[in-house]
Amino acid sequence: MSGYIKTMKDLEAATYGYGGNSGNALLKAGGVVGGFGTPHDASSNPFTAAAGLGDLYNVLYGQKVWSMLNQEVNPLSMIAKRPYTSSGWRVLKSRPIGGSGSQFATGANAVTANISSANAAAPRADTIGGVGENAVIGTDMVALAPEYTKLYVSPKTIAHLFEFSELGMELAAIDDGVGDIRAIVREDMGKLHAEVQSKMLVMPLEKYNENGTTGIEKNYTSLMKIVSSAAELAMMQEDNIFHNSKNNDGTFAQIADAATIYGSTRTVTVGNTGSSGNFTYTGTASFLDAEVDFGDGYLAGDCRVLTLSLLNDMIRRIRQNGGNPKVIITGYDTIQKISDLLQAQERFMDRKEIVPTHNGVRGVKGQEVGFRVATYYDIPIIPAKDMPSTGAGTSNRISDILILDTDHLWLSVMKPTQYFEDGITSGNPFGVGKLGNQGMYRTMAETCCSFFKGQGKITNLKSA
Repeated sequence: MSGYIKTMKDLEAATYGYGGNSGNALLKAGGVVGGFGTPHDASSNPFTAAAGLGDLYNVLYGQKVWSMLNQEVNPLSMIAKRPYTSSGWRVLKSRPIGGSGSQFATGANAVTANISSANAAAPRADTIGGVGENAVIGTDMVALAPEYTKLYVSPKTIAHLFEFSELGMELAAIDDGVGDIRAIVREDMGKLHAEVQSKMLVMPLEKYNENGTTGIEKNYTSLMKIVSSAAELAMMQEDNIFHNSKNNDGTFAQIADAATIYGSTRTVTVGNTGSSGNFTYTGTASFLDAEVDFGDGYLAGDCRVLTLSLLNDMIRRIRQNGGNPKVIITGYDTIQKISDLLQAQERFMDRKEIVPTHNGVRGVKGQEVGFRVATYYDIPIIPAKDMPSTGAGTSNRISDILILDTDHLWLSVMKPTQYFEDGITSGNPFGVGKLGNQGMYRTMAETCCSFFKGQGKITNLKSA
């Protein structure tokens, strides 16, 4: 059939007049000009062997710029955004008696007027509040006080600068150019700006101690650092997970960036025994600790197979602490593993429609603002392509899992993302100091957490 189009080659031939189809043979993309040149799907000139016709060949590239990169920003879009209204917050770090754990602790210490904080964490069961008839104030009952502390947070500035020359802008508008180069680059740089912020939110904890890394605190505080504990930091230090191209010198200073958060510090002490690269470390539990399940250690042999029991135990522990898990973030590989585990038990992932909110404005169900995701025990599972896998290397390691209570975890925004541009097209080449334009995206914000024990993390996982 004449003119029948079945393949891409047929479509190109019909469009450009090559291969038996009629019409003008002007083909800039394929090099055919009036029947001369080399079609772009052939290695030789089928029309003539005349020399010098190569100058007629000129490749035409489509005006649209197609991205070959996955630049999704799920962690950034998932986390709640709130205006930055204060430089910190006060938190209750311990009960007057009973300690700072999720459960009220008891022990062998009598509650007296001058009881120390350490002793108050384990009060004697018969002195926690029960008093006799006509009890004497100050003797039979004493004044108690909770323990408070302050956490502070400073907004981080995230910025990306780019530029293009005046000549580049003009050439892009003619010949084989892309048209408005500013619009194209601006769009792709905007994607990068969002993707980088998303990457910061799931930055591996060990990057805070990587050799040559000195300014990582200028980034957003990673969720991997927020959802951590002194015990996890001690184990990572002891098993040399922190020491990428570094020597474990047995000092706390090597993990100071990882342990310091919001002006406070998770306490990790170095043991007296051990030698270089083989020191012992101990983490002291505190209100800064999230729920972290890393198993027996971070060595390659300690890596665990993911089971539903690990997930269920973590959800139970968070709820026992008073948290209410709102979202699970993990990588695509771990989501697939969870699905496989459920199917093996003839159970299947549910689906749930998520309607995002922004500054109290709620999207409309069923329209473009909503999207459907897998759930586990009715908790949405959000995939993150950059989710790390913590631990020593194994070939079948899978992504870590974050289980978050986003009522107490948010991105505090001082200034939302803004775009700035100046230069010769604005009549001000002196502002950028070049015969061209400069553009910049800038966001000022920081990740915040007001309840660490309501957050959970499962690490050191493998598929089988």
